[in-house]
Amino acid sequence: MEKMARVTTALGGNTLSGRTMFCHLDAPANAISVCRDAAQVVVAGRNIFKIYSIEEEQFVEKLNLRVGRKPSLNFSCADVVWHQMDENLLATAATNGVVVTWNLGKPSRNKQDQLFTEHKRTVNKVCFHPTEVYMLLSGSQDGYMKCFDLRKKDSVSTFSGQSESVRDVQFSIRDYFTFAATFENGNVQLWDIRRPDRYERMFTAHNGPVFCCDWHLEDRGWLATGGRDKMVKVWDMNTTRAKEIYCVQTIASVARVKWRPECKHHIATCSMMVDHNIYVWDVRRPFIPSAMFEEHKDVTTGIVWRHLHDPYFLLSGSKDSTLYQHIFKDASQPIDRANPEGLCYSLYGDLAFAAKESLISSDSNRKPYIGDRRHPIFFKRKLDPTEQFEYISSSSALSVFETDVESGSMDWFVHTAKQYALAGRPLAELCDHNAKVAKGLDRNQVAQTWTMLRIIYSSLGTVSSANLNHSMGKGSAALPLMNSFNLKDIPSGLGSESRLDRSKGESRTENILMDSSSTLINNEDNEETEGSDVPADYLLGDVEADEDDLYMMDHENPHAEEQEYSLPQEAFPLRHEIVDNPSALDHLQDKADSPHVSGNEAETVSLTPVESFSLISISHSLYENRLPSDFFSPIVRDTLLFYAEQGDVQTAVSVLIVLGERIRKEIDEQTQEHWYTSYIDLLQRFQLWNISNEVIKLSTCRAINCLNQASTTLHVNCSNCKRPMSNRGWICDRCRQCASMCAVCHHVVKGLFVWCQGCSHGGHLQHIMKWLETSSHCPAGCGHLCEYT
Repeated sequence: MEKMARVTTALGGNTLSGRTMFCHLDAPANAISVCRDAAQVVVAGRNIFKIYSIEEEQFVEKLNLRVGRKPSLNFSCADVVWHQMDENLLATAATNGVVVTWNLGKPSRNKQDQLFTEHKRTVNKVCFHPTEVYMLLSGSQDGYMKCFDLRKKDSVSTFSGQSESVRDVQFSIRDYFTFAATFENGNVQLWDIRRPDRYERMFTAHNGPVFCCDWHLEDRGWLATGGRDKMVKVWDMNTTRAKEIYCVQTIASVARVKWRPECKHHIATCSMMVDHNIYVWDVRRPFIPSAMFEEHKDVTTGIVWRHLHDPYFLLSGSKDSTLYQHIFKDASQPIDRANPEGLCYSLYGDLAFAAKESLISSDSNRKPYIGDRRHPIFFKRKLDPTEQFEYISSSSALSVFETDVESGSMDWFVHTAKQYALAGRPLAELCDHNAKVAKGLDRNQVAQTWTMLRIIYSSLGTVSSANLNHSMGKGSAALPLMNSFNLKDIPSGLGSESRLDRSKGESRTENILMDSSSTLINNEDNEETEGSDVPADYLLGDVEADEDDLYMMDHENPHAEEQEYSLPQEAFPLRHEIVDNPSALDHLQDKADSPHVSGNEAETVSLTPVESFSLISISHSLYENRLPSDFFSPIVRDTLLFYAEQGDVQTAVSVLIVLGERIRKEIDEQTQEHWYTSYIDLLQRFQLWNISNEVIKLSTCRAINCLNQASTTLHVNCSNCKRPMSNRGWICDRCRQCASMCAVCHHVVKGLFVWCQGCSHGGHLQHIMKWLETSSHCPAGCGHLCEYT
């Protein structure tokens, strides 16, 4: 093992010295405890129960308490504690529900003293009174706590926590009669040993089981708790209600917490699973540990400071079958590897930037932040002069950049979230409604996006083609055309480039006239063509069609036209004479030869039948059967990615919900989940809880759907005896009364409950509303004039 630093500490007349060292155990340890003079440590587990002497260089085994040929389950220990008043007295919590005391002063090999077999299930914790020699407290999986007088054979009092199991019990160091107990349901109870019938105080400390607790060594009102929710919380019990004053977020379930001696704000923790390290936190700086011990290779099961007045020696046992003594000077410091820079936006658009003070102080142009609010300029940790190893001077300078109130306003986001419709209507109505909302907020691009989505994805088969173009000619926006132009739109002075395109009009016209599936739509607004300077032969020609003719192709049978194709005799088609070949429009020529029409009028009239409909008027219904909506899915996907990259995750998520399966397969699951979590976070920042819950319910991601189904705990107290109720039903186990009765129907309310804040009576929401429609007096008969608002 590498050479470690040696530490010597003077404690009154005693001297503690040593180094970081370890020894191998015969089996994994479940708990450890140290004797009063810090010279010995006891290690207990399922298959081990030994006492080791703590020498300067090593641990030396002194005594094995597992004696006999067939050790019973009484030796299988879940917890062990060494009395701090009597160095010969030990107590263990056995996995079979037995509490055992051990007297090391016995001359025989078997040091077992007394057995208490009153618990029905595993005992999780045992604790001696700090000043009373014969008082022992135990907490069991059966939900009961028992106080034993070691001079008697039976317990002197039993405390019922009204919960499934007790995970930890600890006597208060300063209050003689007080002890704390933690429970599986997340509650912490404070009891007076003189009153076993009812707890003095109860509060919910964690979301999930509370595995451990520890009273502060100096401040009588501070209680630290750790739970499965990965948090360590410090509670001030001096107030009438328990007040959370510090909270440390760890990375795994917290199995043990121990306040560090002589350091008021330092606390050591270890985890129940996943994380094998031991951390020492400064609760004033909860985001990064002050020190870390990384020696164990498996889960740490027990930690204890070697002496009540020495902050530099820490003992630990682990499932890797090792016992360690850690020296604080050898601990690693996570602050060495921490990033001193930080960046964060506030809800109002302000930007906070923190960096090393040395970097920012060199900037002569930087002005100090003198704001009216919220943040100091510098965060600096004061160094503890008594600390044996030096901390890095990890001070940071904070700059806050404020945004203009008007330019940074997010009112549009709130209004959009409240007014958007995401479900419950046909797709076309949802798109129209959301487009109208966006238009009303001057978000024209978003409004146009919703309109395009309606055109692409909504079904228009119910709209008659006869009325389609007529409605457009009147200015209606019911069905926009994909591509439409008339001869009136062509400029008069066409040059040579325009003449090259003359044949396109005829080719496109012939396709429309000959395709029986096409729809000819009359345009009543385009009948007069007098005064047009366009040559009459503009429509006639014989060259290939342009790309717009793709809309007229039969996509289901793309090779039909190829079979009828014959190789032309000439490389270039011969252009026929315009005057001598009017066969394309014979019926028009007859009309032009009428004696009632002049020559110039003939040219004009010859255009009238062609111009009576939009020359290329391919409506949605025309190409709907040719191009499926999947054709546009990549474009819609790119549109959503564009909005997300621009920061408008609201539009991306809203379109994703409205389109559903139409677009979901085009975007990977991870990207969708990222959009959903970002939008939900924004909604919750603006306290739009109902809308956030609606988005969670409508989402298609499994990870998002379960957000509102977890981490929700409802604590119900009996309205009669005020005791907490179990989750097994709606009848109180103690007073046998129903929890919440409706004053109208006299049945238990299991859904929405409304009550009068004046007289506290209430019931089902619908029943109370109906009652107050005809009467203003309380339905319970108390005479109070209730009012429903």
